[in-house]
Amino acid sequence: MLSLFSSSELESVRVEHQQPALSSQETDDATAVWNRCLEIIRDNISVQHFRTWFEPIKPIRCVNRELVLQVPSQFFYEWLEEHYYGLLQKTLYQVLGTGARLKYEVVVEQNSETLEQRTIRLPAFRQAGSAVLQTQLPFSPTAPEVSDFTVYMNRRYTFDNFIAGESNQLAYSAAQAVAEQPGKTRFNPLVIYGATGLGKTHLVQAIGNRILERNRSLRVLYTTSERFTIEYINAIQHNKVNEFSAFYRSVDVLIVDDIQFFEGKEKTQDNFFHTFNALHQLGKQIILTSDRPPKELRDVDERLISRFQWGLIADIQPPDYEMRLAILQRKSQDEGVEIPREVLEYIARHVTTSVRELEGCLISFIAKVSLDGRLPSIELAKEVLRGLLGPVETLAVTIDDIKNAVAAHYNISVSLLEGKTRKHEVVLPRQVAMYLAKQLTSLSLKSIGLHFGGRDHTTVLHSIQMVEDYLTTDPAVRQAVEQLMRKLKM
Repeated sequence: MLSLFSSSELESVRVEHQQPALSSQETDDATAVWNRCLEIIRDNISVQHFRTWFEPIKPIRCVNRELVLQVPSQFFYEWLEEHYYGLLQKTLYQVLGTGARLKYEVVVEQNSETLEQRTIRLPAFRQAGSAVLQTQLPFSPTAPEVSDFTVYMNRRYTFDNFIAGESNQLAYSAAQAVAEQPGKTRFNPLVIYGATGLGKTHLVQAIGNRILERNRSLRVLYTTSERFTIEYINAIQHNKVNEFSAFYRSVDVLIVDDIQFFEGKEKTQDNFFHTFNALHQLGKQIILTSDRPPKELRDVDERLISRFQWGLIADIQPPDYEMRLAILQRKSQDEGVEIPREVLEYIARHVTTSVRELEGCLISFIAKVSLDGRLPSIELAKEVLRGLLGPVETLAVTIDDIKNAVAAHYNISVSLLEGKTRKHEVVLPRQVAMYLAKQLTSLSLKSIGLHFGGRDHTTVLHSIQMVEDYLTTDPAVRQAVEQLMRKLKM
């Protein structure tokens, strides 16, 4: 019976002839052990690599936690040792326990007359000492202590500094509910979608920060679909898919930003599908963001789309004028800079699509005031917007702009302008708003009436005539109309 060689004996390997017959027990044990190993290996590499490098391997014997495998060539053996020794070692330890050994029988030639197979025996894991040189991934086979757990979140993103309004009210309310009881509401998963720059990341990280404030023992992880994909690819390359999966399935709250970037990544989607299932079945909270509703995602597995729709899907729309103005006011207060309201109104009227862009314009404006010693004025605001957004044209005035401006000027609510009350303190502002709508928009009298509680065109015409009379007889009304005209034309 031949001895099995250690790594130091590799250079003096002997060539053997026909092997002694194996007992059926040895063969059965080897086959069973190797089949268990193959189940693990198959989940960690691509189908093509599995077929090329693992299907040709034959289990020979398994005695005393030592598995002997037959491989077809010296090159085959060297490839396995170079590319898969880590995966093979971890798999064998998982199946047979730490300290298990693996040996190879390498076929070197076969006698065509006697069909005797000549083999050499080689030890496995000869490069085991080099494993420490591999690139470290941000996960490990055992879950890290909570105190060492990296959450990748910005502590400045909180509910306290998130401006809630009509455009994001559902998402905001759902986020607060999830933060109070992660995994225990019907909002699991919580999917928040909307265009870029509207505050999705701020809101989902506010959830994570609030959860950690309430319970530091919970494992809250924020990541992006891009980071998840890169880590998964690294896990495949370094034979650590099992560790990768175990890490992500160990969290209590998983927040994944921008899931639209999973599109077309089939293997990543498959892994995330199983991660999602494992967390959901354990009652863990899943929070996702996207730039569009899940059903509009392309090249994403229908199984994933279905699961994304299990909980609540909430959208965030571009902020309306009042919300944009509130954001600017809060931001200027946070920066400790006093900016005239008309300047903030000018910026709010011209930057309409993105909260991020809105805040960027304000920061640039504040920089010019603080660093260059400029006076905060509308002219400076125009200069800043031209530099960031290009030429700023006079915007078309909308009926909502007029309502908001008039309501703010007279310190009443927009709903009163649209309501039925005939109190003088409301009737006059309503008439002024109708007059401005006729002057500054192309709407017909009938259309204007519909925007003010469904009034008919004769009421609108009467209101316009009343304001025209006031302009010649009432200085207060004339001054109010002139101020509103200037503001709306900025």
